[in-house]
Amino acid sequence: MTPQDHAVAAADLLEAERSGNQIGLLTLRHPDMRMDDAYAIQNALYRAKLAEGRKVIGWKIGLTSKAMQYALNIDIPDSGILFDDMAFAHGAEVPKGRFIQPRIEAEIAFVLKNPLGGADVTRADVVAATDYVAPSIEILDTRIMRMDPQTGKTRTVFDTISDNAANAGIVLGPQRHAVDAFDLRWVGAITTRNGEVEETGLGAGVLNDPIESVVWLARRMAQYGQSIAPGQIVLSGSFIRPVECPPGTSITADFGAFGRVDIAFA
Repeated sequence: MTPQDHAVAAADLLEAERSGNQIGLLTLRHPDMRMDDAYAIQNALYRAKLAEGRKVIGWKIGLTSKAMQYALNIDIPDSGILFDDMAFAHGAEVPKGRFIQPRIEAEIAFVLKNPLGGADVTRADVVAATDYVAPSIEILDTRIMRMDPQTGKTRTVFDTISDNAANAGIVLGPQRHAVDAFDLRWVGAITTRNGEVEETGLGAGVLNDPIESVVWLARRMAQYGQSIAPGQIVLSGSFIRPVECPPGTSITADFGAFGRVDIAFA
């Protein structure tokens, strides 16, 4: 793909987000598309959103569980960018029509107090840079069709990465904990939709330890000359499967002693 191809794809994704009308698979449009192309499209989206006045509030890590990696035939996580218009308050209601096909995931969020970056970032560096950890919900959406209606081809990880790793929103719980207050491998959540349990999981599902997920992100960003800034949020990755959220959905992610997060969809 050429830089012009990247720019056109990014513009199409932005229009899909505004209009609520999904676009076709980028991997059908560009059969030779590769990982670098996907991140180049995401970077073009990033530049366009900054030009619109958006501010970066953090980063998300996806595809951290083996189950999701096997499903997409990929052996590494992916990442996306959190913008200020994606933040929703605990207990808020998402306005009707805000998203196309919203889903949610339960995650452990890291909020940094010090910058974090470099190819040699270690677990100790992440612990030292973290201000606090908190329960969170990530809202996913897709500006790209999940499946092409004519060929039956499903989207690939390249489509997803291009679409900002399917990120659409973030909900932080009100609880704040020191990064070493809990063994994050054993922090879990019972996720309910309209009062019925849909998914459960443990932090160990995230690369065996959510801290290692943040290590991965910092090292990957270093390859592109990027780093995580103080005050930014890092969504470390989901330990449950995505839960569909059609209109009228009420979601609770109950992390037990770690906290709780609620969000509803009008």
